[in-house]
Amino acid sequence: MSLFHYLQPPPPICVHPQVLCSQKREIPVVEAGSMDEIYDALAIRLLPTAPAASNPNFKYIVALAGPPGAGKSTLASEIVHRVNRLWPQKASSFDLQVKPPDVAAVLPMDGFHLYRSQLDAMENPEEAHARRGAPWTFSPTLLLRCLEKLRNEGSVYAPSFDHGVGDPVEDDIFVSLQHKVVIVEGNYLLLEDGAWKDVSSMFDEKWFIDVDIDTAMQRVLKRHISTGKPPDVAKWRIEYNDQPNAELIIKSKKNADLVIRSIDF
Repeated sequence: MSLFHYLQPPPPICVHPQVLCSQKREIPVVEAGSMDEIYDALAIRLLPTAPAASNPNFKYIVALAGPPGAGKSTLASEIVHRVNRLWPQKASSFDLQVKPPDVAAVLPMDGFHLYRSQLDAMENPEEAHARRGAPWTFSPTLLLRCLEKLRNEGSVYAPSFDHGVGDPVEDDIFVSLQHKVVIVEGNYLLLEDGAWKDVSSMFDEKWFIDVDIDTAMQRVLKRHISTGKPPDVAKWRIEYNDQPNAELIIKSKKNADLVIRSIDF
């Protein structure tokens, strides 16, 4: 039986096809009057059914990709929050005697940054630090191993990322057997180069947040300034690193199963 039989049927949201000429295929595009409407609709889409919740081997893993400033972390956390809020209401109809545990979790790609010490050991450490956030400053191989373990064993410890320290924190996130729906969010999950292609093959469904690149970069600029970077340094970082990364990421949209049209939030 297809994994889709274990999930809710798609809700009545505004979905229309987008034709990508280079691929000659249609990708559904989700858009609404507010992001809250999108959060609600996608949560219903991922809400497990009773067979999924009771199946110890069931795991539905969704990739959520998009450029910096697209709102990936917000969208992932909002959907997971809604799934976990709705699930007890749905589970009560199955005559369960106890409140069911959370069934959805977020697994950020941020924890798979290379350590600063690894960047220091590169041929051009200054360039490596300046370009931190580019695909080659992550470890897709470690991410792939993590996803393989999650798929094969049903649970996994994964690293988070400490922005204050600037390095990953090992085994800081635990995805357990009870988590039936896992949203993996990150920039490069739909790339087709090298180990990233193997990472992309691990997902049951691939989502891409579509956002105007200028809007995304304005959001990133505000983020940089809010963390203490002087405006001129923040602008330089966007021009030198964030925008080139975003342009690369946007090219991977063609590999998505679902495109989500981002609006201001």
